[in-house]
Amino acid sequence: MKRAKAISACLAVSLLAAGCGSVAQAGSSGGDAFSYAIKSDPGLLDPAQVQNTATYTALSLAYDTLVNTGSDGRIVPALAEKWHIEPASVTFTLRRGVTCSDGSPVTASTVAANVRHITDPATKSPAYGVVVPEGLTAKADDATGTVTLSTPEPFAFILQSTRYLFIVCGAGLKDRALLASGTSGSGPFQLTSAEPGQSYTFARRDDYAWGPNGATTADPAMPGSVVLKVVGSEATTANLLLSHQLNGAQLAGPDRARVTNIPGVTTTVQANGTQEFFFHQGKGHPGSDPAVRKALLQAVDFDSLGAIATGGTGRAPTGLVMNPKPCPGDTVSGRLPVFDPQAAQVALHAAGWRRGPDGIRVKEDKKLTLRMVYGTSAGETMAAAAEYLAESWKGVGVDVRLRAVSDAAYAEVEAVTQDWDVDWAPLGVTLPTQLLGALSGPFTPDGGNFAHLANKEYERLTAEAVRLPGAAGCALWARSEHALVDSGDIVPVVDKTLTIAAHNATFRITAGLFDPTSIRMTGGQK
Repeated sequence: MKRAKAISACLAVSLLAAGCGSVAQAGSSGGDAFSYAIKSDPGLLDPAQVQNTATYTALSLAYDTLVNTGSDGRIVPALAEKWHIEPASVTFTLRRGVTCSDGSPVTASTVAANVRHITDPATKSPAYGVVVPEGLTAKADDATGTVTLSTPEPFAFILQSTRYLFIVCGAGLKDRALLASGTSGSGPFQLTSAEPGQSYTFARRDDYAWGPNGATTADPAMPGSVVLKVVGSEATTANLLLSHQLNGAQLAGPDRARVTNIPGVTTTVQANGTQEFFFHQGKGHPGSDPAVRKALLQAVDFDSLGAIATGGTGRAPTGLVMNPKPCPGDTVSGRLPVFDPQAAQVALHAAGWRRGPDGIRVKEDKKLTLRMVYGTSAGETMAAAAEYLAESWKGVGVDVRLRAVSDAAYAEVEAVTQDWDVDWAPLGVTLPTQLLGALSGPFTPDGGNFAHLANKEYERLTAEAVRLPGAAGCALWARSEHALVDSGDIVPVVDKTLTIAAHNATFRITAGLFDPTSIRMTGGQK
């Protein structure tokens, strides 16, 4: 099949870059409101147009998907009670008696209509080609309650990709304008109040009985409503938790320490995507030479770099895909060059880069200069990591020029002007196929291959892996990641983590998506 649509590195498939498989617990009173902090306003609430994590978090309360992810990362039944997979298709048998929030039935035709809308070029859905495979078609049979999703060619993750296909139903399916600031789904909660920039309130549906593995809303400890509070500052979020004005939140910065080991607040720590950087391999860029890339990596102590980049809260990276991974295993450990600045200097000299009078290496009258870009939104730890990286490379004779750019400007610098040699560009994806457009295929501006990578081994392995489900395909995906890391095409530095905190509640959130039927009140608001 065609390569997946290009995804910008700064996007970090942002929809999926928060929380991974956590059960947060703390300190019952059924019917209470469960309050949870989100970092930004969800904005447009149409599931076909979602582009940020906050929106996905909100939508996961009101919409069902065909399948869900269990606490162990395995795919479990949701709207679909069972399924049958073929190499290029999957047929779902839907649960009977499912109704939309307006009381209308959810049928196989409802699912098919959602697929047709997302894949319609006129929709311009950012999900198409990223979380929804290109060329996906749907055939519904309402009499049998089955819907078959098919791709033009075999696609290994056709089942897993439906985890992020929110099913719009009822009035919203007929009039998408209703979804600008409302919900129309079959999920356990329905949006009842929206105050942009402040809060979004979802009321519990007492008739809901078709959640993951048949979960319902009958437990009296389930909250009567969920209130998502827009809180842009993590310091403010921590204050609200400590003053018992929130039941849950995720914190990724230094304020997480303030809510840890505090009576009445329970915390868990989970991985939250990988921090990595790329060398531009286009003509004329130093990173186009494999020997130079290896030498530059030998000059870096990655343990120290990772600790600096995350303020000491990171973990050693184990792969390019976020947890829960569809393919288990560690594809990174032991594959980066060993820290050896002396060997790096020898290698650069052998590659023709000789020290000049000012200590900067020169080849054919051209200085060895690296222009490095990184995002300002990553905060002080990222700036410190960039400085550390620059000092490491200056130590072996490289002229390093750092440039911090805003999120708004990042995409243009990265993919349009291409004014960089090193790009610290976190990628957060849940399926390895979501990386294809960024790590292979046409170079920018004709495609999404922003670093101009041309790893033939990666391309060969992924072309075969994308057609093979299960263990056979996973073995090839692992080898494809090895090919990228071994060649210095992608440099995984550290896995970020976040702290998930709860007060008087328990809940599970996976890759930014609530399992809404897992939310329980355990002590009442104070």
